Amino acid sequence: MFSSRIRWDADPNAVSALAARKRAAGAALLDLTESNPTRVGLPFPAKAITAAFGAVGGMLRYDPVPAGLPAARDLVAARTGAAPDRICLTASTSEAYGFLFKLLADPGGKILVPRPSYPLFEYLAGLECLRVEAYPLHYEDGWYADRAALEAAIDASTRAIVVVNPNNPTGSYFSRGEAAWLDALAARHGVAVIADEVFAEYPIEVRDHAATAIRGREALTFSLGGLSKLACLPQMKLGWIVTSGPGDLVEAARGRLEWIADTYLSVGAPVQDALSALLDAGDAARGVLRVRTQTNLAALRAQFGSNSAATVLRVEGGWSAVIRLPRVRSEESWLLELLDRYDVLAQPGYFYDFETEAYLVVSLIPEPAVFAEGAGRIAAMVATSS
Repeated sequence: MFSSRIRWDADPNAVSALAARKRAAGAALLDLTESNPTRVGLPFPAKAITAAFGAVGGMLRYDPVPAGLPAARDLVAARTGAAPDRICLTASTSEAYGFLFKLLADPGGKILVPRPSYPLFEYLAGLECLRVEAYPLHYEDGWYADRAALEAAIDASTRAIVVVNPNNPTGSYFSRGEAAWLDALAARHGVAVIADEVFAEYPIEVRDHAATAIRGREALTFSLGGLSKLACLPQMKLGWIVTSGPGDLVEAARGRLEWIADTYLSVGAPVQDALSALLDAGDAARGVLRVRTQTNLAALRAQFGSNSAATVLRVEGGWSAVIRLPRVRSEESWLLELLDRYDVLAQPGYFYDFETEAYLVVSLIPEPAVFAEGAGRIAAMVATSS
């Protein structure tokens, strides 16, 4: 009696099952998968945040504006450099994807997504009855898109190309050359570009030629952001879509997006009214988190020098780092030993759809003492296993 839009099975894998057993037994795990900014000791000004809602008069009045309240869009415009009338507010970036998939594609349409990347697109697209096909990112002292494979994947059913900039988990930005090529490619084939820029405010070691923001010139382009990463406040549920590209396409897209937004009216008025205070409150937390990602990455690299059999891959931005392990056994085997013997939890590369093994992915936002200890234990495991 249920739909088959997505796979509903949620059976735990061996690593998550072992983690659950160890926690139930009282083990103190070092969790290097933690990506929730509200659980890593950031300095949130609690009084200012709660006062912002207490002072909001708009929560007692219903005045729906499909694309978002003008004052809130003005604040997003100031942060993104976009015109307010090119901004549509959503309840989250996940909802923004849902809106855009509804806007761009009929059931059965295809969306191109990067590989590796966070494993969300299959579900978001599936819930809209769409298909996803991956285009590969390759690594050679830095990540880059396989242009030939991406272009070959475009067919008559393709409606959009997704770019995560910087990518999660690789931390890689598209180069300016790649961005210009993609803009021309998408325009030539009549498909849209969706640029997920939620981690854009977390540069670490950005190459000079990186495209830190993707905006369309020839192709219709939608750039996504939100409070979850910008202000380190995922519970406040506010995201946005910035539309760019040829004027006629932008105008047509804006009108249709408002139709979709008007159908749902999902963005709460209180969070929009409190947005100025929330952005201000998030600035301090974001500053701490920027320093932390750099500190933790340096600690990770210190553990894997020239004598190590493992390598920390280049990271340009975001909240994650990738460790390439010796291919002497499977990722799952590495992870099970790391968890069983060293009480450290990390993510396998296959979770993010890496094409080959063996990789571990760690979050760079845990508290530094926790992270440094966990990194040291990973290094110890590699040293004793190589």
